[in-house]
Amino acid sequence: MFYVNCFLLYSILGYLLETIAAFVTKSHFKSGILFGPWTPVYGLGAVLIIFISHYFFAQLHLPRWKETIIVFIIITAVLTLLEWIGGVGIEFLFKKVFWDYSDDPTSIGHYISIRMSLIWGLGSMIFIYVIYPFLKNFIKHIPMYVTIPILLLFIFDTVYTIVTKEKIT
Repeated sequence: MFYVNCFLLYSILGYLLETIAAFVTKSHFKSGILFGPWTPVYGLGAVLIIFISHYFFAQLHLPRWKETIIVFIIITAVLTLLEWIGGVGIEFLFKKVFWDYSDDPTSIGHYISIRMSLIWGLGSMIFIYVIYPFLKNFIKHIPMYVTIPILLLFIFDTVYTIVTKEKIT
């Protein structure tokens, strides 16, 4: 249940991060495609970062700074691919482009840009060295009676959104 809790918690924190950023920048952007307070790409991204960093830090046997550079490059590529898959998937399912980096001079199509990829890579390093260690113990102690209802709500929200194709803003 640890990784399910990671997925749910970081999906919620990602939603909060984007909502706060939209409020601060006074943009009309609404985080996520679902009704609930979660943006699953952040949860999936966090779980991927955890898996990838654990695997490579355990396997490489290099000085930590070299491992960090390698992990940064790999995670940046994986998160960029995740963002592209998310954009293509949303457009395919809902016939809507949810974000567009076309105006960014570093864009590669409208779903990814080199600038955003580097931001995701830097964010992943902050996640690995600050956020995850800070929250790891808390996540380990989330009881099943909290996880299960939230997971069921998330699943219902996802299925309802896909079936009805509502909420997309």
